[in-house]
Amino acid sequence: MTETEFLDLADSTLNAIEAALDRLNDDNRLDVECSRSGNVLEIEFLHNGSKVIVNSQAAMQELWVAARSGGFHYRRVGDRWVDTRDGTELFDALSQIATEQSGGSPVIVSENP
Repeated sequence: MTETEFLDLADSTLNAIEAALDRLNDDNRLDVECSRSGNVLEIEFLHNGSKVIVNSQAAMQELWVAARSGGFHYRRVGDRWVDTRDGTELFDALSQIATEQSGGSPVIVSENP
């Protein structure tokens, strides 16, 4: 994949993550605030101030996630972003991370509305 293709795909993925979290917030299922600056998406869980950072790394062609539970790298495999260590899919991992950091009921972060 070219750098331009990666950047376009990473941007659309960050947009999808932000839209999914905004939907959960609007539905009162999750109390989060997202802010975006270029290739960095910051997700703040408002009740406890914890944050998750998702950003693209063009040189590595990866998306990186920093959360309380650790740092994770995702590479595109077919039509999915998968963890370079254990193969977990990005949106599944974000669901688990959001559930843990929100301290509430299970959260499903979905790429599709």
